[in-house]
Parts: sequence; structure tokens; C-alpha cells
Amino acid sequence: MVQTPRASIADPDQPGGGTSVLDRELEKLLEEEQHIEPGDHERFSHYVKKEKILESALTGKPVKALCGKKWTPGRDPEKFPVCPTCKEIYERMKRQ
Repeated sequence: MVQTPRASIADPDQPGGGTSVLDRELEKLLEEEQHIEPGDHERFSHYVKKEKILESALTGKPVKALCGKKWTPGRDPEKFPVCPTCKEIYERMKRQ
């Protein structure tokens, strides 16, 4: 009689087993969320690359504006004035 190997149960405390990778990824995401800055991003619309906004919509990851602000987009930018710092940086980039 040929014996087949038995399925082993992964030990979550051992490398490569259990949910340790998922736990590290979750910790990384929570760490990123803590770096979202409070402030005027609530009052202004900021300049961000279009592909980054799309990526954020799909993944929920925060974006970084030209002025350095980090936040997760979720409101209509047309309802707010443009961030003066983003606008200034964008104008300088266009001239180059």
C-alpha cells in the first residue's frame, strides 16, 4: 500500500506559514494611514497624477499631491479652490 503525504497545518509563528505575511501587509497599510496629514486638504483641491487617483480609487491607498499633502481622495474636487502651493509648483513645472 502506498501512503500519500498528509496535509500539514502551517504554524503561523513560523516563517512562511499562516497569516504572517498578511499581518505584515496590514501593519504596513495602517502605518501608511497614520502618515495622512490633517490640514488644508479639506479646504482645497490638490494636484495629483491622474493614474495615482485611479490607483487610489482601486486600492484605497492615499495619494501625495504636488505640495506634499497625503490623503485618500473621496470628494468632488470641483467644489473646492485649488491649493495655492500645488498651483505654483504646477506652473513652474509647465515653464520648464
